[in-house]
Amino acid sequence: MGLEQSVPPTTDAGRAGLAEILRAPRDAVVALDFDGTLAPIVADPASARAHPDAAGALAALAPRVGSIVVVTGRPAALAVEYGGLDALTGVVVLGHYGAERWEAGELTSPPAHPGVERARAELAGVLAESGAPAGTWVEDKGRSLAVHTRRTEAPEETLALLRAPVGALAEAHGLVVEPGRLVLELRPPGVDKGAALTGYLRERGARSVLYAGDDLGDLAAFDAVERLRGEGVAGLLVCSGTVGDAPVKELADRADLVVAGPAGVVELLTALGAVLGAQA
Repeated sequence: MGLEQSVPPTTDAGRAGLAEILRAPRDAVVALDFDGTLAPIVADPASARAHPDAAGALAALAPRVGSIVVVTGRPAALAVEYGGLDALTGVVVLGHYGAERWEAGELTSPPAHPGVERARAELAGVLAESGAPAGTWVEDKGRSLAVHTRRTEAPEETLALLRAPVGALAEAHGLVVEPGRLVLELRPPGVDKGAALTGYLRERGARSVLYAGDDLGDLAAFDAVERLRGEGVAGLLVCSGTVGDAPVKELADRADLVVAGPAGVVELLTALGAVLGAQA
């Protein structure tokens, strides 16, 4: 049974994307989000680690395709550490939505946006004045700031409470707010997964791409793949539906294939690597 039959995309565009990846894998890029896609979502982001079989699946697939790239809002070095990616060949990490790049053991990044430092100094006061309840906490990513509500008694209500004041703080310092699963992230404008992915695909001269993500921050990458289809780049869009939680509807509705969280993503990557290995 071929990969198209074992994990069939549900759309014509997705079927065409998978077919092109299988036809010319050296011209294909496999692009992946980290949290919720390669690693299960956890209450404390510092505890996140890639699925135990992820590194092996990536190691087997990397020699078969043009490139593998992890596109994440995390600092690139943390994604490398938490994913066990430093031991892999042929895997690139674009961190902070593409502001940082890790490749072959080297990390490159431009200076941080000055608005992040100013927002950092004021954020605690804004949260206190807004009545943020116990359990609200800030993850300082260096180049961005993430306000998490997952640990509060009413996470969705807290997110709604803080959306306006956090948005006002971001706007005052030239930043934008990226919403996610029970998180509001303040980051520089013009930096998103769509721009990072588009630039990387053009750099590589890719003729096809598989992109897998799980959250609202991945919508920009979905947008990019859909635009690039119009330019002749075949694409397969995969939604990682986190186990124990429903998939993000906005992503699932636009995906060509929905899989069962990081385990499902690893299963897909493993199957793809096996099929391409048999073709070689």
